[in-house]
Amino acid sequence: MFAHLIEGLRQAGLPTSITEYLTLLGAMKAGVAEWNVDDFYYLSRATLVKDERHLDRFDRVFAQCFKGLEPPEGVLPRELPEEWLHKLAERLLTPEEMAKIKALGGFEALMQRLAELLAEQKGRHQGGSKWIGTAGTSPFGAYGYNPEGVRIGQHESRHRRAVKVWDRRNFRDLDDTVEQGTRNLKLALRRLRRFARQGAATELDLPDTIRSTAKNAGTLDLKLVPERHNAVKVLLFLDVGGSMDDFVKLSEELFSAARSEFKHLEYFYFHNFPYERVWRNNRRRHDERLSTFEVIRKYGPDYKLIFVGDAAMSPYEITMPGGSVEHMNDEPGRVWLERLTSHYTRAAWLNPTPRNSWQHVRSIGMTSELMEGRMYPLTVNGIDEMARELSH
Repeated sequence: MFAHLIEGLRQAGLPTSITEYLTLLGAMKAGVAEWNVDDFYYLSRATLVKDERHLDRFDRVFAQCFKGLEPPEGVLPRELPEEWLHKLAERLLTPEEMAKIKALGGFEALMQRLAELLAEQKGRHQGGSKWIGTAGTSPFGAYGYNPEGVRIGQHESRHRRAVKVWDRRNFRDLDDTVEQGTRNLKLALRRLRRFARQGAATELDLPDTIRSTAKNAGTLDLKLVPERHNAVKVLLFLDVGGSMDDFVKLSEELFSAARSEFKHLEYFYFHNFPYERVWRNNRRRHDERLSTFEVIRKYGPDYKLIFVGDAAMSPYEITMPGGSVEHMNDEPGRVWLERLTSHYTRAAWLNPTPRNSWQHVRSIGMTSELMEGRMYPLTVNGIDEMARELSH
């Protein structure tokens, strides 16, 4: 009945066996999911996915196999999704109209005004320039426009000008099995490799064996050496979500290439700029964060630190306490970047945006300055430049 789903999962690399398939069929026969698509999704995910790393690929295969599902005739949704109502009121301004709208006057003024409105406002507003609402030019709300504001209740970024986002956002982990387009990235990353022989002697040393056998009057004398391994250690900090959604494929290709090239690779996610906490799993990032101080203590200065991000954000995220778009950080982002780069002296920043556009974004210039110019485009040539710098 669901053979196309099983076949799709196997083609995507998930180790789904006939046992899990029979478990799914048994649960369906018992009426666990009945005729609800959401129930069937969670049931099939619970029975067919063995590893959390495969959840993202399962979602993509499931969506492809069951795309176009519609409710039976005569069955209508109970209520319209709230985001549809927001979209009906969405306001689109011309560039000339946008240019006439002025910012409130800095981060502190913005936060103070938001606190005042939260105390004063009693109802919903739409289309205005003062209150927290939708489809207007107020600095606070959703689906409107302001050159500098707080985004509240909007699914995704539109103009990328928010100073803070007052919502709980969920990001996806990068897929480390992406192969298409990774070959050239692998070749560039190989410049970072440094080989050493460590561990038990398990590999035949042919030249030494020949010399020893000759000295031994022809009696075979085998000589073994430890296997050669890439001894370089890499610490990867990956920006995820927001404007980096445009570069997911490129980031996944780099991530996949790095996972296959470096035996000693540790990776963590951050959003926009590194602060006091990072995380490994985007699905659990609100519950399982790791202290940046702990990362510094656990991984020594012999690691090479590589940041991957577009560095496009509000400058307040770099310079101000509380400037983070998602939380109230006690210390500016620059303090944490300086701590990391002072501990990991071999550090660089890979930027997926073209180099010729960096000069137009203030935060990119600030980040590059903090990195002492060690920012490189996320291209084969850019990785090659970075590898030469980090190998010195």
